[in-house]
Amino acid sequence: MRYLKFTFAFFALLLAGLTFAGATELYDRLIALKGVVSVEELEKGLFEERYAVMFEQPLDHRRPGKGHFEQRFVVAHTGFDRPTVFVTEGYGGARAVGTRYREELSEHLNANQVFVEHRYFGESTPEPRNWHYLNAEQAAADLHAVREALREIYPEKWVATGVSKGGENSLIYRMYYPEDVDVTVAYVGPVCFGVEDGRHEPFLDRVGTEEERATIREFQTEVLKRRKELVPLFDEYCKSKSYTFRTNIDEVFDLCVLEYPFSIWQWGTATSLIPAPDSPHQELLDHLIAIVSPDYFAVNDEPSFFVQAQRELGYYGYDTAPFEGLLSIRDARGYLPRIMLPDDARNIRFSDGLSRRIVSFYKANDPKVICIYGENDPWSAAMPDSTLFEGKANMKLFVEPGGSHRARIKTQSEEVQAEIWEVIEGWLFGI
Repeated sequence: MRYLKFTFAFFALLLAGLTFAGATELYDRLIALKGVVSVEELEKGLFEERYAVMFEQPLDHRRPGKGHFEQRFVVAHTGFDRPTVFVTEGYGGARAVGTRYREELSEHLNANQVFVEHRYFGESTPEPRNWHYLNAEQAAADLHAVREALREIYPEKWVATGVSKGGENSLIYRMYYPEDVDVTVAYVGPVCFGVEDGRHEPFLDRVGTEEERATIREFQTEVLKRRKELVPLFDEYCKSKSYTFRTNIDEVFDLCVLEYPFSIWQWGTATSLIPAPDSPHQELLDHLIAIVSPDYFAVNDEPSFFVQAQRELGYYGYDTAPFEGLLSIRDARGYLPRIMLPDDARNIRFSDGLSRRIVSFYKANDPKVICIYGENDPWSAAMPDSTLFEGKANMKLFVEPGGSHRARIKTQSEEVQAEIWEVIEGWLFGI
């Protein structure tokens, strides 16, 4: 009996010690927040402390009685007296828990970093998954709720930022809640006006040099000419990966070929890496798959992005005219709702109301906003019109010459980097 008492006492002290060791002022303040379900300590990585927080959100912020879900956000701490970088992520949050993850704004400013996983992605997916509540207004309200929850913990200035869809999210969030943050830095965020917007195809006809475009077109043509030999190899590859599709393998092959130039320019792949037209079958196919993986068109367990594209974010189409007689399909119109959407989202119809509201807001207002794009990125075809920035004291547009979807502050010339940081530091610190 004496031994058992000692054992219980020992473990009680051990558990108390672990609790005490993990409890910090930040942890205590986070766990005490209304709506917080759990706080998980993460390896500190590049920060002083890091925590993954599960936070209760209403499915419908206008009608909380419709139900709730848990949303994940990651708090990376440098100091209560430091500014906070608010990452308005457009997708899941797996990368945010990695020990090496830090946005360039947070690093340069020595700022706290709060990363919010988007609703209906990753661990922030409601059950059941009712698509009715997946829209930009509700996602912006999620961000506002997190911002309000952390207001007392981080009282210094806030910078909203995101990349691609996250970049558009940061602009949308600023539109719905203009006073929530002091500065917005949006990277490569498109504003599309249709499921097949119509501006991307002509963009691809003029991007880069004539020689680069010819090299790309030559590769596409050669691959399609060899479809009799390549499609069976392509099919074998897809089966080895257990990909399933909502259409036949010939159409998937065609779509990968049509997607090819978009992907080449989006990620800044040098055309010198494109195999010569007389290369072996397998070499051509390996290159195509390396640039456009067929799983892009496969049935996906997380189709949330495509649902949003179909509802209000929009997307892009493909020009099939140059390949007449080489494709198995007549044209590619309607490919996104037909191939990318799950059955329970097929009745969703696109509305351009969100895109037009974004344009109207930024035309009529002049918030402290920096937009960064890459000149050669096909998504830049859908960037806000430069006239929205003309005559504005605050709104700034930077387009990196020859840049891709990887355009950031650090990819700019030294002169432009210095200019951007001077503007941001002036807004935050009055420098």
